[in-house]
Amino acid sequence: MKVKSLIIMIGIVAAVILITFRLGNQSPSESSTTAASDKLILVDVAPVTVGSITESIQAVGTLEAIASITVRPEIAGVIRRIHFQDGQVVERAAPLVELDQEELQSQVTQAAAEEKMAVVTYERLKRITDEQSAIVPAQQMDEARMAWHAAAANSRLYAARLKKTIIRASFSGTLGLRRVSVGDYLQPGQDIVNLEDLSTLHVDFKVAEVWLSRLHVNQKLTVTTEAFPNDTFEGQVTAIDPRVDAVNRTVAVRAMIPNPESVLRPGLFVTVRLTVGIDPRAVLIPEEAGFLRQEKAMVFQVEGQTARLKEVTLGARERGMVHVRAGLQEGDAVVRTGTHKLHDGDLISIKSSK
Repeated sequence: MKVKSLIIMIGIVAAVILITFRLGNQSPSESSTTAASDKLILVDVAPVTVGSITESIQAVGTLEAIASITVRPEIAGVIRRIHFQDGQVVERAAPLVELDQEELQSQVTQAAAEEKMAVVTYERLKRITDEQSAIVPAQQMDEARMAWHAAAANSRLYAARLKKTIIRASFSGTLGLRRVSVGDYLQPGQDIVNLEDLSTLHVDFKVAEVWLSRLHVNQKLTVTTEAFPNDTFEGQVTAIDPRVDAVNRTVAVRAMIPNPESVLRPGLFVTVRLTVGIDPRAVLIPEEAGFLRQEKAMVFQVEGQTARLKEVTLGARERGMVHVRAGLQEGDAVVRTGTHKLHDGDLISIKSSK
């Protein structure tokens, strides 16, 4: 039994020595090739091309009515009548609210009577002077004339106040929601209702100073909003701020958007796209090839079978392509898909090239 066990142990030792000897004789190149083939990452590759692209500026802004006010009274008073409904379209000078006129009407009547009495007094003294039936001192004539002028001014003042008891629309537009009711006592300056001119809206937005030389009044633009995702609205630049913001290095631009059907409303958040020209020799790559890393635009440039991470400057996007302003040139190749699984220096296997 001891001899049999000894033979088995000698056999095991011989087998281990044989396996070790074979592994030691395997070439390093064969091992490297096997390991490298296991690390290749399959990706799509696209060439960097040159083509035509429309250069445009994209910005955001908020729509505002070209004319917008909150209707308020100039004098205090109790509301006797309201002549409008919420959301009603009104014409210029249409009556909106009527305040109680009784007290002011009495003051107007009294002021008119005082004016008439002053006129009669002055004319009587003047007639006496002209007929020389009595001597009227010049000072008395002057006082009578001044009393007449003061009474006339007082009469016009009360007449103007009486006119202000009817509050009218300053321009044609659409009314909002009323904030008062019949019987309310209004103070001067108290909000009654907002009035908006929806026929034309404007939007203010900012663009980088590098585009300043390519901006001009009457330049065409388009506006889109999430409220109407399938519609595009056209407009044009009406003014460019003469001052550049020294902090943000931007310039403010105002554009006018016609709104004849009153579809758009003030306060809507919009995206503005302003066309500044066409570049016939733009360096282009597929949109999906570019990505952000640490807030920088990056691509993986193909060098043989290696993917190299490279920073680029991207511009306008059109028809699935993006303009590369700096970082690549015609004839280069970039990884089109699969960038999420790559790192700088990774070995790649090219699946296709378009």
